Amino acid sequence: MTDLTRADGRAPDELRPVTIERGWSAHAEGSALISFGGTKVLCMASFTGGVPRWLAGKGKGWVTAEYAMLPRATNSRNDREAVKGRIGGRTHEISRLIGRALRAVVDTKALGENTIVIDCDVLQADGGTRTAAITGAYVALADAIEWGRGKRFIGQRATPLLDSVAAVSVGIVDGVPLLDLAYVEDVRAETDMNIVVTGRGQFVEVQGTAEGAPFDKSELDALLDLGVAGCASLRELQSAALAGVR
Repeated sequence: MTDLTRADGRAPDELRPVTIERGWSAHAEGSALISFGGTKVLCMASFTGGVPRWLAGKGKGWVTAEYAMLPRATNSRNDREAVKGRIGGRTHEISRLIGRALRAVVDTKALGENTIVIDCDVLQADGGTRTAAITGAYVALADAIEWGRGKRFIGQRATPLLDSVAAVSVGIVDGVPLLDLAYVEDVRAETDMNIVVTGRGQFVEVQGTAEGAPFDKSELDALLDLGVAGCASLRELQSAALAGVR
């Protein structure tokens, strides 16, 4: 790895400062306020009995997610999508990504016929909002599941969570593979990629695009290695947050 130092002083393979404030909401069954540097996302999990009509009677639960950005999460104000009267394509795409990432580590049969909806609201954006949302949503999901177990909606010996899941961005800037891109790096990236990885190191999703020059296999391998290592560090932070007292 090159000894290049980034604008914020990080090494190429270094995460931004990451904090997870578990149990942020007094009302949600699970919640976490997660920060990846200047990016801050509030993740709140709501547990309800019953499932969507298309799942009724199948003995399976459902986990889904919704993503949104506050109007002033960025440098200039954006109108709320509710005011515009339609949800944007980016919002739909990220919501589906978060839901897929979480369901990849959930045994829906063990969850029983219950539904957990995770709302991920970006309070402040500085790159990597979707990856921060996935990483924080897992913590909120884990707490919501334990809430359901405590209320006996979930079997006492059931194991709905099969593994953990985290996500991080990687990219190539000025020819150098970098981990966890801040906005100033993201807008300059020749290659931009989001990587979702389970606690066991298995890939759930890899979203990669050559924004400038195409990338070769060696560069792809370098980015994947960065992402796996970054997600391993995030897994440790998730575990530490869940081990703490709420």
